[in-house]
Amino acid sequence: MRIAVTGSIATDHLMTFPGRFADQLVADQLHTVSLSFLVDQLEVRRGGVGANIAFGMGQLGTSPVLVGAVGSDFAEYRAWLDRHGVDTQSVHISETRHTARFVCTTDADHNQIGSFYAGAMSEARFIELNTVAERVGAIDLVSIGADDPEAMLRHTEECRTRGIPFAADFSQQIARMDGDEIRILLEGATYLFSNEYEKGLIESKTGLSDAEILAKVGHRVTTLGSRGVRVERLGEPVIEVGCPEEEAKVEPTGVGDAFRAGFLSGLVWGVSLERAAQVGCMLATLVIETVGTQEYTLQRGHFLERFAKAYGDEAAAEVRVHLG
Repeated sequence: MRIAVTGSIATDHLMTFPGRFADQLVADQLHTVSLSFLVDQLEVRRGGVGANIAFGMGQLGTSPVLVGAVGSDFAEYRAWLDRHGVDTQSVHISETRHTARFVCTTDADHNQIGSFYAGAMSEARFIELNTVAERVGAIDLVSIGADDPEAMLRHTEECRTRGIPFAADFSQQIARMDGDEIRILLEGATYLFSNEYEKGLIESKTGLSDAEILAKVGHRVTTLGSRGVRVERLGEPVIEVGCPEEEAKVEPTGVGDAFRAGFLSGLVWGVSLERAAQVGCMLATLVIETVGTQEYTLQRGHFLERFAKAYGDEAAAEVRVHLG
């Protein structure tokens, strides 16, 4: 099974504020907020939704095809992804814009305030998935992650037109989308990914109930933070998977992307949805224990040992067969 991962490719500038954002907010002055937080740490890391997911899949040996747009400053980042098992040959290089950039500050309670510069990402709309499919032979699933909104719409429409299964994953872009756009992007999706808050926002903006949305997609995958993940299918029992025990909670950026990487890798392997969700939760746990979205190291023995502790020896034995 070959999966193409579309989405943003960016560099992350991650800062840590030692206090609490909530302590700096005055309830009756929220309409005129003007704040500057003195941070005590700065990490410059590789990131972007598409690249993070593709990196995680590469770590698991499932050879994803990354689809997105970057600037001419991408050479070093490309080499990094190539070394970690990602096919980057379908990444579009802009002649005029820089690679996208995410700037984020995290407080002592792990709350986050971030800003995102799109840059070259706006040119992702010019990429045709059919060209990508012709290059690699075939695409069995397209993961449509947060990207240039026009690119997300075009990729979704092309998947429907060409009969390519796709996963809808709005994440950061859901805040700027209206109900009609969200309806278009989720209609006919094989998988719909969101966290619990985004799930409510999707329903609120579209006016669709949980049941109505589930009827429009094959599977609804909702991450629940520290409580794990819920996978729903129309007319089928709900699958709920918990998270492995964390060795430390260091930094939450990229945890959702890591879950998707693990879940999609499980689909490539052909394991059950429950097992795929477990792989996703295990990979997400590695990320929350690390600063940065692509700085974790997947050591096969350590991964399987922790996986067995969380989900049992039988589950670990099934994953061991596939994990390179």
